[in-house]
Order: sequence, then structure tokens, then C-alpha cells
Amino acid sequence: MTTPTAPTVSAAPPPPPATARLRGLVDEIREAVDRGLPPDTTAYLVGELLAGHLGAPDLLTDAQRAGDPHHYRQHVLHAEPDGGFSVVALVWLPGQGTPIHDHVAWCVTGVHEGTESERRYRLVPDGPSARLVAVEDVVNRQGEVCGFAPPGDIHRVRNASSGPAVSIHVYGADVSRLGTSVRRVYRLPADDAPRAHR
Repeated sequence: MTTPTAPTVSAAPPPPPATARLRGLVDEIREAVDRGLPPDTTAYLVGELLAGHLGAPDLLTDAQRAGDPHHYRQHVLHAEPDGGFSVVALVWLPGQGTPIHDHVAWCVTGVHEGTESERRYRLVPDGPSARLVAVEDVVNRQGEVCGFAPPGDIHRVRNASSGPAVSIHVYGADVSRLGTSVRRVYRLPADDAPRAHR
């Protein structure tokens, strides 16, 4: 099994050429984000838009679906010039995953190919005894979307299947400039006995 690490990130090269479908999705997301609604509402609207494109063979190029044998890989597909949002493809080979983390902004994720296993956590801030409590295990399948906004967005994601997984992530921040959507990696003690879901 592969040890969770940060994704491959380089010095923000320009995003690769987008397919016509991806350009259309970006236009739809821009309209939703430009409404200026609260983060959780924006995430909900963007999730509805993203769902209609998941699994479409013309959404990503072969290069945008390429993985890395050492750790999951991040492909920045679009970064809005004003920093309002970015669109990323994450590619997970079997066994690859993230550490426990949260995010810099609201996020919507949708599984484009394969399945992803997610464990969600709640932070118990108790001074020197601070810890994480696992609250839910979720298996996200192709076509399924979830969204969240900080706080309360602590989780770990991995590909527990025997084939590759590709997910599309929309963040309310410029990931090409930041290099990552992760705000904090948690190394606190974790109670890993959640209730199962799906």
C-alpha cells in the first residue's frame, strides 16, 4: 500500500488545453460563483452543475487522466484569473490516498471514474488532549458529488479499489497559485471507528 503524501505540484504552469465540455463546465461554474452566494450555497449549486458532466468521455484528455506511480496526482484544469475558483482533476492509482486534512475554501468533488473511499472526522479541541473522531465512512462512486465548506471539512480520501480513480474538484480558491487546496494536515490522535455509510 502507498503511504499518503501530498500531490505532485509544480510551479503553476499554464493549464493544459481544455476540451469543449470542460470549457462549458467552467462557464457554468463561473456563473454560479459570480452570484456571490454564501460558500455552502455556492458549493451546492456547483455540485449540481458538475454532476451532469461526470463520466462523460469528452470531459478530460488522456493526459489529464494520467496518474503517478508514487502518489496521487493533481492536474490543474482551470484557474479563474480573479482567484474565485479553480478546477482540478485528481488521479488515484490503487492504494493511493491523502493524509487527514482540511481545506482553504469551499470545495465540491465528483467522481469521474472509479470509486473513492472517504473517512470524515470531527475535531475535538481539548487543549493538549485535542483529537479527531471519525464520524463517517463514505464510498463515492462514479457520478456522485459531495460538497463542503470550512469548518467541518476534515477528511481523508483513498482509492481502495483495484483500478484507477479520477475525481474532479472545484475549489473556491486559486489552487494554481497556492499549489494545493489543503489548509492543514492533521497529525492528532484519531479515533478511527466511524459508522459506515453507503
